[in-house]
Amino acid sequence: MGQAKPACKIFPALHWQLARVQSLIHIRQSERKSMDVKRLNDEGRELWNRKAQFWDAMQGGEGNSFHRRLIEPAVLQLLKLQPGERMLDVGCGNGVLARRLAKEGARVTAIDFSAAFVRLAEARGQAIRYHVMDATDEAALLTLGEGRFDAVTCTMALMDMPTIKPLFRAASRLLNPGGRFVFATAHPAFNSNNPIFVHEIEDRGGLVSDHYAVKLRGYLDVPPVKGSGAPGEPNPHYYYHRPLHELLGAAFAAGFALDALLEPAFAPKADSQRLNWFKLWQIPPALAGRLRLA
Repeated sequence: MGQAKPACKIFPALHWQLARVQSLIHIRQSERKSMDVKRLNDEGRELWNRKAQFWDAMQGGEGNSFHRRLIEPAVLQLLKLQPGERMLDVGCGNGVLARRLAKEGARVTAIDFSAAFVRLAEARGQAIRYHVMDATDEAALLTLGEGRFDAVTCTMALMDMPTIKPLFRAASRLLNPGGRFVFATAHPAFNSNNPIFVHEIEDRGGLVSDHYAVKLRGYLDVPPVKGSGAPGEPNPHYYYHRPLHELLGAAFAAGFALDALLEPAFAPKADSQRLNWFKLWQIPPALAGRLRLA
């Protein structure tokens, strides 16, 4: 039997590793603080303009499966929309949520920084006011009218923005005193910046079983990455990961309080052959929340 090593010979190495990790985190945080938000935003606009037609065809009039099964039900549940309410839909894309809100009786204004998306949304009709507007431009957002809206929605767009603080600051002034901000985004703990799907086969006591999981290599400090949002996309776009304390912290700093939270996931699908979110029914790929002015 070997002798145990003295603790003093183990801990210095551990301390060195911790110091190295802390140093790397500090460097990456400094890099993120200095990133060129305008350049990234302008490039992002160009990338989305180039593939707006693809996304319009994929979403169609009512949205793809992800939108119909997870995002829209969660948003409508949190929103508790009343007919006649004045709505602002931020990052509207081809207008799939804006049209549903209008169908429910809301008076809808919808914005997107992609002119191509706005043209496609307008072509699908309904009485919705569309504007080409950048959600990272606080001054532009405020031209829509302070205290004008009963609710603001932003679905699956926060992770496409290099900065979200201007949107939350503007929203706190665009909403009337009883207003609410409802968002849906890729779940930062499970579905952020290209998670890796894992399939394991276990033989325990002669019983073979399949297990599915998600593997992430980072959470607290992850730089922007380019990734494809759907199979067959003509070009990738940027994803901006924010851990929960950053995502919600930006809202809290603007005067919002978290009022409700949902983590929608797909129901198991027995005939699903591909390794996808139907196999990972215990893990929510989306996060939806309702914020109110504190």
